[in-house]
Amino acid sequence: MRRFFLSLLALAFSLPALTQTKHPFTFEDMMKLKRVGEPEVSPDGKWVIFSVVDVDVDANTKTPHIWIVPASGGQERVLIANQDGDRPRWAPDGKHFAFLSTKDGGSQVWVSEFDSANGTAAFARRVTFLATEADGELWAPDGKHLLFASNVYPACDDLPEAEANCNEQKLKEVEQSKVKAMISDRLLYRHWNAYKEGKRSHIFVMAAEGPRFVKDYSGPHVDEHPRDLTPGDYDAPVFSLGGQDNYAFSPDGNEICYTSNHDKNEAASTNNSLWIVPVHVAADASSGQVLAQTKNITADNPASDSTPLYSPDGRYIAYRAQQRPGYESDRFRLMLYDRKTEEKKNLTENFDGWVGTYVWTRDSKGIYFTSEEKGEAPLFRVSVDHPRVVRVMQGTYDDLNFDSSGNKLLVTQMSIAFPVRIDAVDVSAVEGLVAKMLSKVSKNAEGGLGSITDVLPGVLADPNDQVLFQIGMSPLESFWFTGAHDDKVEGFLVKPPNFDAAKKYPMKFLIHGGPQGAWGDDWSYRWNPELFAANGYVVIMINFHGSTGYGQKFIDAINGDWGGAPYEDLMKGLDYAEKTYPFIDKDRECALGASYGGYAINWILGHTDRFKCLVSHDGMFNAESAWGTTEELWFNNWEFKGTPYDNRAMYQKWSPHQYAKNFKTPTLVIHGQRDYRLDVSEGFQLFTTLQMEGVPSKMLYFPDEGHWVLKPQNSRLWYKTVNEWVDQWTKK
Repeated sequence: MRRFFLSLLALAFSLPALTQTKHPFTFEDMMKLKRVGEPEVSPDGKWVIFSVVDVDVDANTKTPHIWIVPASGGQERVLIANQDGDRPRWAPDGKHFAFLSTKDGGSQVWVSEFDSANGTAAFARRVTFLATEADGELWAPDGKHLLFASNVYPACDDLPEAEANCNEQKLKEVEQSKVKAMISDRLLYRHWNAYKEGKRSHIFVMAAEGPRFVKDYSGPHVDEHPRDLTPGDYDAPVFSLGGQDNYAFSPDGNEICYTSNHDKNEAASTNNSLWIVPVHVAADASSGQVLAQTKNITADNPASDSTPLYSPDGRYIAYRAQQRPGYESDRFRLMLYDRKTEEKKNLTENFDGWVGTYVWTRDSKGIYFTSEEKGEAPLFRVSVDHPRVVRVMQGTYDDLNFDSSGNKLLVTQMSIAFPVRIDAVDVSAVEGLVAKMLSKVSKNAEGGLGSITDVLPGVLADPNDQVLFQIGMSPLESFWFTGAHDDKVEGFLVKPPNFDAAKKYPMKFLIHGGPQGAWGDDWSYRWNPELFAANGYVVIMINFHGSTGYGQKFIDAINGDWGGAPYEDLMKGLDYAEKTYPFIDKDRECALGASYGGYAINWILGHTDRFKCLVSHDGMFNAESAWGTTEELWFNNWEFKGTPYDNRAMYQKWSPHQYAKNFKTPTLVIHGQRDYRLDVSEGFQLFTTLQMEGVPSKMLYFPDEGHWVLKPQNSRLWYKTVNEWVDQWTKK
């Protein structure tokens, strides 16, 4: 393959010569990188289609486009150049593909014809015309229907023939009204970064050809209205920040399975359940109401069930499940639901990792999945009829997609050295190795974990290789030390470009969010360790108690102990790094963190003066007020073991504001107005306190950002402000 050849060719040159031609990583370099996602193999196995996001800093935009690459290897290229396009999905016949586009305004579903012989697209046409927009499209297996999601008003459910007009009228009323007040009568009235405004996410199905045009009418005439399959005052599917879809078609196209939470108080509940509903149903002649009967197939589990996926033979529905209600960081297990017997089976009972993205093998006998493990997300395999999980490939992987033969598996891979690219895995070789390993283990065994070490993927598409070839980056280095509870804790080190071990370097101490998250060999555009190191810093990161990838017991250790074991790990990890790496100048250190990392910074403010400066982004400052202003109350209720009025002592014990009299370290405070996970008032309170206590401080406020800083020019300002603040206090 082209890139494999280039990598071999590169080895022919001396490493010192290569290093001299590279330059340190810059923000401008990062904005040049294309953001790759969701590869899909064409039904004939010849092509791979995927999305690529281009960033234009001057225009302050991120624009997705549809790209394509031969499945056998070759040069990737733009498939549709004259409009934006995202989330491409092949039609079963391979002669069409659907995608999302905002060409005419809001997000709508489009369909394009495709010539497999030449790998070209033509005659893209819009097929949805909803004022409430459309998202998350899927083809029905028959290729005659499309499924999509839209945020609609439940009050319009009673008007199936005029539901679209009803929603359009309600949107116009809101837009045109001079009164912008909202009335709410229950919680979760806002979520993540937006107010819900009385709307719900519903799943619709429609004819794939979309509205037909007639000669005597200037606009579209809908001859089959999109049909709402999930009417009611519930979100179906539930809110998601990414990952696999929370809905799927059965192989025969007669049923969908989707995720929905019907608990009365959604703000305090993680009880997402799986529901099934027939797709092709009759309607009542008098009312027009769809007569479909939904069925909750996971009603026996009061915790979360999500991301359903039917087996290719139609026998099973696989899904991810948790067991502890109200705990969003419980272990994600891989479950099977037998559609005939309605029995459920846990395929990962003895696997102590979170199941991430997964995909069925074509023969319905196994499932490949990813799971975080010690700073990576390797690829694993489990059989339907065997308890042993097998690790088949090291690295950090996400999206998974088989070709039609089932012999090639596409994966997206990333590391600290490169953003997402598309790799291909020879599954026939993997299956042979797995079968040989499992033949030696009884099906009645306790399970356990096996490992294959000699499987490597090949690079299929990487639009960023030429940009990255010119950039000098340092490898991620791991170290271990004894932390809280005498547990082994992992940390990571990134050195600056052109590193000289004889010199002393200032240090940036990064603290991850979550808190159930982790640092590792992966890529980030918002907190990029390579970019932080690029201007002459050593970067240290610690995966403290509560971090993912080290077993559920390690994750659970942070519950009710936010400033305890995690803080001990952070300080012991820093002590270890200072003693082990003499090139770290311990008199020039700055700590930075966001979300839980922001909380940790605020906690550090009141408990140590060892840092020259601090950066607190979207961090909890007052635990009691944070409970009253957040939207996902299940999180605070679990982590602090109740509400502030039921267990106030816990909130007071771990609230950073209680230690304000100890604040001395210069601190940069960052917060976004649209952050509803940790309300902007937390940042305001922190900045006010710092100013009142006479602590050198500055606040960076984003009126148009939420929990994450996403807009390109805002991101540039963020990195500039953060780096200048750190330089101010560590490079004197």
